[in-house]
Amino acid sequence: MKMPPKTVVVRAFRILAVAEAFSWASLLVGMYFKWIARTGELGVQIAGPVHGALFVGYAIAALALWRLQRWPFAVALFAGLSAVFPFATLVFERWAGKRRYLDAGSAHPAKDLETAGV
Repeated sequence: MKMPPKTVVVRAFRILAVAEAFSWASLLVGMYFKWIARTGELGVQIAGPVHGALFVGYAIAALALWRLQRWPFAVALFAGLSAVFPFATLVFERWAGKRRYLDAGSAHPAKDLETAGV
């Protein structure tokens, strides 16, 4: 059975939100060992690219949902900003889910624009 594109993107976004947060944690641990414990750079060398790839994937999924779900600009902006701060993608994913921005079956239409009577 083929899933609708919205369902796939929503599922990918949720998975990437969690994975991006875990990659933040691994990068922070790697930075601790590199800069505080001074035991080596291996953690940063591994976690850095993984985190970077997940960051980009999360950003692409957020942009896709902005278009598919017709998110207001502020919601898309907060989705993007949440990737910059450690663990904020988890908070945004939960917030967006509660407000039904991640429901695959519904899009949030733009506010109705009134015509000038023409």
